[in-house]
Amino acid sequence: MTYTAGVDIGSTYTKAVVLDSAREIVGRAMRPTGFRLAEAGAGVLDEALAEGAVMAEEVQYVVSTGFGRHQLDRADIHVTDLTAGARGATLLFPDTRTVLDVGGQTMKATRLGDRAKVQSFRLNDKCAAGTGAFLEKTARYMGYGTEEIGPLVATSKEPVPISGVCAVFAESEVINQLSQGSAPADIMHGAVVSLVGRSVQLMKRVRMEPEFTLIGGILRFERMVDVIRGELEADVNVPPGDMVQFTSALGAALLGQMRLEKLAGARSSSSRPA
Repeated sequence: MTYTAGVDIGSTYTKAVVLDSAREIVGRAMRPTGFRLAEAGAGVLDEALAEGAVMAEEVQYVVSTGFGRHQLDRADIHVTDLTAGARGATLLFPDTRTVLDVGGQTMKATRLGDRAKVQSFRLNDKCAAGTGAFLEKTARYMGYGTEEIGPLVATSKEPVPISGVCAVFAESEVINQLSQGSAPADIMHGAVVSLVGRSVQLMKRVRMEPEFTLIGGILRFERMVDVIRGELEADVNVPPGDMVQFTSALGAALLGQMRLEKLAGARSSSSRPA
């Protein structure tokens, strides 16, 4: 049995997945990234190995991805989160053609071609109103934590329009709506609708095609998925449970397995008699 590991050092959370040669997950772990990116990457890798009862020396290839991918000394190769996300999404949903990845600090839309190759992509990493951080800030203004966003929005009766084109203006709208007595749940729902509008525009810019797969930490909120589904007027794929947060790490580990297979094939060819 050969093992590979994928480590996704994101701006908010760092995730690791250990994969065996049957492409089955044997261990995974996640922790807040913080300011010590190298420490977060190494620590979460050790946790994933411990969960899978895999010794470090048994891992034949480590692939890092994400915001802090170059900080992991134990990585054999670094890949972009676009590439890793595409591989992870197509491993879970083979017919994926468009990937939307909404994280804490970035939003990415990617259109895929054959063999999960990235054909077109667009990023929104300049304005906080177009990332998951906007939802988290909105929640904090109203006295709620990040993990309370999903349950809060689930109680909303009607979204309050949040039309600000940047985080600063949108925040002002939130404050104004609170002063007018709008329910926090409806304000939070409005923030979700605003973020979804931006995400769909990003998907249109890559000339999106079905099937659509949604990944990233913010997509663990069911109402976010429901609103996107309504905007697209199409079904969407969503990895189960917290796998939405592990998809890029999974893709990185898969790329490690593919690399090992390629190296094994090359060695086999060179050993054949002429």
